[in-house]
Amino acid sequence: QLQLVESGGGLVQPGGSLRLSCVVSGWTLDGYGIAWFRQAPGGEREGISCISAFGTGVTKYDDSVKGRFTISKDAAKNTVYLQMNSLKPEDTAVYYCAADAAYGSWCEIPGYYDFWGQGTQVTVSS
Repeated sequence: QLQLVESGGGLVQPGGSLRLSCVVSGWTLDGYGIAWFRQAPGGEREGISCISAFGTGVTKYDDSVKGRFTISKDAAKNTVYLQMNSLKPEDTAVYYCAADAAYGSWCEIPGYYDFWGQGTQVTVSS
């Protein structure tokens, strides 16, 4: 059974940065595409970025984070990262990583992802 554990959330001022981590266990990263989602209070869950399984990975970003967030992976650590720069109050949400074996050479957001982490809170406030 694939398991995902997010970390790295916290409180940051507007304009600041955070790096989220998603550690995957139960299989290697080359078997699963990974996506990051977020859900703000009272809002719907939205897909913000994804990276495909094979090689360095094909990446995609939602327009709301394009140019500010970067998704990457470290196969040796079986970890996917989300570097978040120039954070805004509207980025406040619980952030989740998710995985699915369908996304080998491509990925999509929101798409369909079978395995989910428990989430990590990101709060952007002065």
